Amino acid sequence: MNATLRGTVRYPHLFIGGEWVAPEGGGMLDSIDPATGRPWASVAYGGRRDIDKAVAAARAALDGPWGRMPGHERAALLYRLADIYQKRAPELTLLEARDSGRALRETRGDIGAHANWYRWFASLADKIWGRTIPMDDSVHIYTSRLPVGVVGAITPWNAPMLTTSWKLGPALATGCTVVLKPAEQTPVTALELAKMIEEAGFPPGVVNVVPGYGKDGAGEHLVAHPDVDKIAFTGEGATAKAILKTGADTLKRFSFELGGKAPHIIFGDADVEQALNAATSSAWAVCGQSCALGSRVLVERPVYDRVVEVFAERAAKVRVGMPLDEATHMGPQSSDEQLRKTLSYVDLGQAEGAQLVTGGRRITSGALADGYFVQPTVFAGVSNQMRIAREEIFGPVASLIPFDGEEEAVAIANDTAYGLTAGLWSRDLGRAHRVAAKIRAGIVWVNTYRYIRWTTPYGGFKASGWGRENGVEALDSYLETRTTVVSTTGQFPDAYAN
Repeated sequence: MNATLRGTVRYPHLFIGGEWVAPEGGGMLDSIDPATGRPWASVAYGGRRDIDKAVAAARAALDGPWGRMPGHERAALLYRLADIYQKRAPELTLLEARDSGRALRETRGDIGAHANWYRWFASLADKIWGRTIPMDDSVHIYTSRLPVGVVGAITPWNAPMLTTSWKLGPALATGCTVVLKPAEQTPVTALELAKMIEEAGFPPGVVNVVPGYGKDGAGEHLVAHPDVDKIAFTGEGATAKAILKTGADTLKRFSFELGGKAPHIIFGDADVEQALNAATSSAWAVCGQSCALGSRVLVERPVYDRVVEVFAERAAKVRVGMPLDEATHMGPQSSDEQLRKTLSYVDLGQAEGAQLVTGGRRITSGALADGYFVQPTVFAGVSNQMRIAREEIFGPVASLIPFDGEEEAVAIANDTAYGLTAGLWSRDLGRAHRVAAKIRAGIVWVNTYRYIRWTTPYGGFKASGWGRENGVEALDSYLETRTTVVSTTGQFPDAYAN
């Protein structure tokens, strides 16, 4: 069925082994439009038997033609997928905006760039090589890089298509096969991607798409499956810990892109106007639902009052509205659960003594009354020991924390369980390098923010994850290294000759 935004869309099949099949172990689940609180799509979901079929199909493809396909042929398929994806980007933009609640103008810029990820990984598919290791002239030693095998890719609801490209691209470039389990809240675009995989001509079973539930469902069984070699997961830390425990018995490989509580540091000598542009933009982008947002805004005291004032002014200018409205800056929270979580942190921040400068309320009037809309929120006078500064809210809540001097800024920035991203603003080049070198985060932006590209490694320190996505480094967690040692003499001494 062709996707449409009119009425309720039905996707009654899973994509397994190159075929569209009815679920054996599941049924149909509703995808809720967070702007209205009502179902907009009905999607087949899989259970244990469906995952078993998908894993078997992925293993058969790995042991079959796909496993023998040279890198340049895999690259050609990925380039074809990128071309198809680019042509369908306008339609995918509408679907993801409807499914996730992200504003159309934001989603368009995001999805419009995704083809670049597939092209980047296509460019690497025929450049996966080992090396020779010199020792002495009695042996020739070399290494080979081999696909890790069948990959279970589990993607989140906040940016489903982007995070899928971050996993599917390197997996296919390296010669792995994939069982994709999208978040149950946003399954629609994953099934549209399956259509593109089919159109691009990938062999059956190379990519399988099985929407479903996580705990006690398709996700948990995928993680536990003995024939799955690796799990690539984006989500929150508690789920990652559960995945580790479930997958430990089979000693499979893992890569995790988890949460963040990013420090966004504004020094007094910064170009404050530019810093404010970045800080206010990142505070409420993706409806506040991104682990890379600078939700802890650290501000040097000489410019603190000005930053608080401008944050309040900018919050009032954010147009909160229906995601498909071209004028909308920020859509709803992704679900009723997430809305309640965000509002609970607003209450908690006030109880802890932070000053609620603006926002913090659900929007209950007009056309937005039935959706999960919340006002952009600003807290001032925040201490880094408050829970709103330490825990990932995943909503449009900015905490403005004052500091005095470089040493305190670094101490506050690193005083967190997370270490995914960070940003700093200063005109002093020496300070910029000093501070960036001291921050424990996977990526540090200096005089810019949220610059994420296909060539740039992305991942976290500490509780923010394992491994890296994007860049050449993304290939590493999808590859195993084999060392081969060949004797050049054919001689081996008799240990018992004397």
